[in-house]
Amino acid sequence: MTTALKIVAVSGGTSRPSRTLALTEAIIDAISRQLNIDTHLIELGNIARPLGGAQWRNELPETVEHELRHIESADLLIVAAPVYRGTYPGLFKHLFDLIGQDALIDTPVLLAATGGSERHALVLDHQLRPLFSFFQALTLPIGVYASEADFADYRIVNPALQARVELAAERATGVLSYQAHVLRKIA
Repeated sequence: MTTALKIVAVSGGTSRPSRTLALTEAIIDAISRQLNIDTHLIELGNIARPLGGAQWRNELPETVEHELRHIESADLLIVAAPVYRGTYPGLFKHLFDLIGQDALIDTPVLLAATGGSERHALVLDHQLRPLFSFFQALTLPIGVYASEADFADYRIVNPALQARVELAAERATGVLSYQAHVLRKIA
């Protein structure tokens, strides 16, 4: 039996129920059907108040520090952000401002976002991809964007979106399988 890959997912919404959380869970589910994974889900809303009250990492309570260490040690990072006024929320950015600058080098990152309409779909390439390029992370070529119309009662109802989730999971699986193969050869 192979060791489970550590998947850490960050759902960047602060409300519940949340389309961003629903999309995040759909991506996790799609990957779990293809790979042996150990998943840790971080909901920004659960750590929002202590995170927002800290200017520096050493001011964080242990509960939030624990979540940052999860992000920094992931085999794959799934990052889903709601779009507000053309970009991700400031608290979402603050979370990643506190991540070690070199902690995500070569970490595969699957990008996802939700917004009110298709007009915000470019947030993946114009906002999220540059953020993770700063960290020298390996942003996967296929991201997932979902608009309000893709959901009913916080469940994905658009078959095209579900197909995009499956394709992103398939491509992520390919990258992770390749990395595992290379690491086995090196070891």
